[in-house]
Amino acid sequence: MERSEKQVLIGEVKQRFDRMTSAVFLDFKGLNVTTVTKLRDEFRKAGVEYRVVKNTLVRHAIKHHGWAKNLDDTLTGMTGIAWSYEDPSAAAKVVKAFRKDNDKLKIKAGLIEGQVLSPEGVENQLATMPGKDELRATLLATMQAPAQQFVQQLNAPLQNFAYLLKAKEEAASKAG
Repeated sequence: MERSEKQVLIGEVKQRFDRMTSAVFLDFKGLNVTTVTKLRDEFRKAGVEYRVVKNTLVRHAIKHHGWAKNLDDTLTGMTGIAWSYEDPSAAAKVVKAFRKDNDKLKIKAGLIEGQVLSPEGVENQLATMPGKDELRATLLATMQAPAQQFVQQLNAPLQNFAYLLKAKEEAASKAG
């Protein structure tokens, strides 16, 4: 690869790190082509971008970030990077689910908001975070709860009056 091609690739990787919400660094040694293709398909379905990049090019792309030094041990051997742009937990969830059937796939590290996570942190923290859709549903339920309670409070006197009329009717039918 020529120097100009390397500079273009470094720029692309830098851009991915600049716009990501999280990244997961993987060691895919021992996986066959079919398995890696399945992994790439799962990433695509989840809206995650996955790429294998040379470690030296990654080092050049991230050298301006403060957290780059914490990844020196991670950037050795074969490294695949999964970038999540919208849902921070998307890549970690795909990896965690994929590792249930393929124990050869290893997590090297994770990265979220400038914090480097250990492999255990990726599986136990990042992969268990609620996704974007789950957070939206929770927010919507929280916002709807006061309105639902208000409607229930408005209906309570009418409902109680209906119960009173029914009780009077039953009492009248028993008496008469």
